[in-house]
Amino acid sequence: MLRAIAEVPRRLFAPQDIDALVDVDTPVPIPFGQTTSQPSTIARMLEALDLTPASRVLEIGTGHGYEAAVLSRLVAEVWSVEWWPGLAEVAAQNLADFGADHVHVVTGDGRLGLPAHAPYDAIVIAAQSADIPPALMEQLVVGGRLVMPLGPVGREECVVLSKDSRGGTYWLRTLGPVIFVPLLGT
Repeated sequence: MLRAIAEVPRRLFAPQDIDALVDVDTPVPIPFGQTTSQPSTIARMLEALDLTPASRVLEIGTGHGYEAAVLSRLVAEVWSVEWWPGLAEVAAQNLADFGADHVHVVTGDGRLGLPAHAPYDAIVIAAQSADIPPALMEQLVVGGRLVMPLGPVGREECVVLSKDSRGGTYWLRTLGPVIFVPLLGT
């Protein structure tokens, strides 16, 4: 995980006007009131997914593409959904410039996921939600993991969930309190 983060220059995925923040372990503001999470939070979330080089991952909340770029160093394929078309365009260009050709950025409703490309071995949600989107659990393989900030705005906990053989959700563990922007969608 640390090698993957070290291989991705955060500077390529941040607005130029906040250049001083990219080398600090802090969230970075991006357009539309969104943020790129701090590298330490991204590392904890991705590590909890228990990824392998053959994993197929769905990311919800592409932002400028930094987390997707880190994922590109760890897994076989990444599908990433971004609510804001302007951010999706920037992320797709950033990822192309970085050479992450196995990362696919789609503009859409992250709460609905991407059923056409499912199932996924892992799903990471980079936005707070008060509930677990049912459509995302449906798109997860049995035994797959979903990591997300869950709970009321400002009091969310980063949780690790898995799907059981009956299609139900079970709680693996909590990674601790976090603050994320809200998950947008229907």
